[in-house]
Amino acid sequence: MNLDPTKMKDWQIAEAAEEVMKPIVQLGQELGLQDGELLPMGRNLAKVDNKKVLSRLSDGPTAKYIDVTAITPTPLGEGKTTTTIGLIEGLGKLKKRVIGAIRQPSSGPTFNIKGSAAGGGLAQCIPLTPLSIRLTGDIDFITNAHNLAMIALTSRMQHERNYDDARLAKSNLTRIDIDPERIDMRWAMDFCAQSLRNIRIGRGGKMDGYEMDSGFQMTSSSEVMAILAVSKNLKDLRRRIAKIVVAYDKKGNEVTTADLEVDGAMTAWLVDVVHPNLLQTIEGQPVFVHAGPFANIAIGQSSIIADMLGTKLGEYHVTESGFGADIGFEKFWNLKCRISGLVPDAVVIVATVRALKMHGGGPVVKPGIPLSEEYTSENLELLEKGCENLIAHIETVKKSGVQPVVCVNHFETDTNKETELVCKISEQCGAHAAVSRHWLRGGEGAIDLAEAVMDACNTKNNFQFLYDLDTPLVKRIELIAREVYGASGVTYTDRAMKKVKELEADPTARHLGTCMVKTHLSLSHDPDLKGRPTGWELPISDILIYKGAGFIVPVAGAIKLMPGTASNPAFRRIDVDVETGKVQGLF
Repeated sequence: MNLDPTKMKDWQIAEAAEEVMKPIVQLGQELGLQDGELLPMGRNLAKVDNKKVLSRLSDGPTAKYIDVTAITPTPLGEGKTTTTIGLIEGLGKLKKRVIGAIRQPSSGPTFNIKGSAAGGGLAQCIPLTPLSIRLTGDIDFITNAHNLAMIALTSRMQHERNYDDARLAKSNLTRIDIDPERIDMRWAMDFCAQSLRNIRIGRGGKMDGYEMDSGFQMTSSSEVMAILAVSKNLKDLRRRIAKIVVAYDKKGNEVTTADLEVDGAMTAWLVDVVHPNLLQTIEGQPVFVHAGPFANIAIGQSSIIADMLGTKLGEYHVTESGFGADIGFEKFWNLKCRISGLVPDAVVIVATVRALKMHGGGPVVKPGIPLSEEYTSENLELLEKGCENLIAHIETVKKSGVQPVVCVNHFETDTNKETELVCKISEQCGAHAAVSRHWLRGGEGAIDLAEAVMDACNTKNNFQFLYDLDTPLVKRIELIAREVYGASGVTYTDRAMKKVKELEADPTARHLGTCMVKTHLSLSHDPDLKGRPTGWELPISDILIYKGAGFIVPVAGAIKLMPGTASNPAFRRIDVDVETGKVQGLF
């Protein structure tokens, strides 16, 4: 099979590779799955019964555990998923029993500007079309479960307004007296729809609902998605769903999904979702796809269940965290590992010469606009200055006590002097480093990276969390702001500080984890501040609470839980061959 990324688009490479991909039953057999553990969903897709597998392998050995994160990216992305798949392929070339876990792409970026997050070139997860658009329906089911909670809330508000207590009693309902000014949940959808961020619902007559302000958020930012990411099994997921705080009553008491008696029905949507999806790389290694993206507005991790499976079924398990180490890895470190009990053996930081030049003061990088000459010709001065951003991410990983490995994701325009400079600076900071050409050459191009990761996995680690769960919320936020982002301090709006005081007085909230919401385009809250900004304060505008997931969610700056669609979105170039039914134009 002759696949040339310099002459073929990603979807064309994927389409050609899918012609010779392993049947899913064969992949399951090679993975060591037994009867009843593989749940095929066609020839090329399956789910894996995590309960059966983990019960059988509970006392077995645990694989080397590797997380892949990145420097602060350009809006184009720096190939983190591509590197994750490339590393899996590289370890495969070294005859290692390797398994991966990535997050399911959201339709928002797939049809917008960032693409499907399936990897690229010869480092892709296939089949591309179902991975990018439908898969096995997980995101749709999560959307429905989330919106069912909103249905329960809004209909209950309507009935309580329209009926007296005697009428409510006939339906076995007790008045909750929900405060319409304290609704903590919004509707969910899996598109970037800025026009739905703020809406008015329930307009019309008394039978048309309860009129109030509302809005939509991206499904990936839903607490239901977060719960999928951190649950260990269906029982754990069911318990967490019941704790979701939807609103407050007029006395200030929490109104949960359990109070609305909708928690069981929500879980009914998720019975199959709890099983990870099994796909494969272009070179035939198994990859679990489970939970959603967006570490800037969500936890942004592949699921704990997928990682538990991968670490029991393989020698090496490679998982993925969203965006840069300041948000994706920080949440992996202080949230996901705390909940799962799994400890990483190495952390890969993906860097590109392009992004480092931008952080060194290079021209603005925007989708749809040709790159300036600074990015396509050698400029060591710009590159060296931009490495301050890389150093910040290396230092963050080292604070966790885990060995970092810098992967220079090679682009065709990179010179040897440029990639050598990035590796030299990385090694001076105590990281392993390797240049990887997986986009162009697949696993063969990632052998140096795979060997560097294997060396790092054999280095003694001293893993430790940044904070203890008994650390006060204000102190936790300050630790993350100072030690990870590089802020000089933290400021709060009156609204945010009021919520902080309420949470610190709430004994059920004191030991929840802290899941920051912050832009991915800067170490700071301001996407225009590149490099390693200093002398700035992190502004906390609001505090959300996800008691089911187990998070307190501080919101930094003006970031939105519903992104917007750009002026030149990808959906303009996606189409279907009506003769074959094959989707074209995905990237």
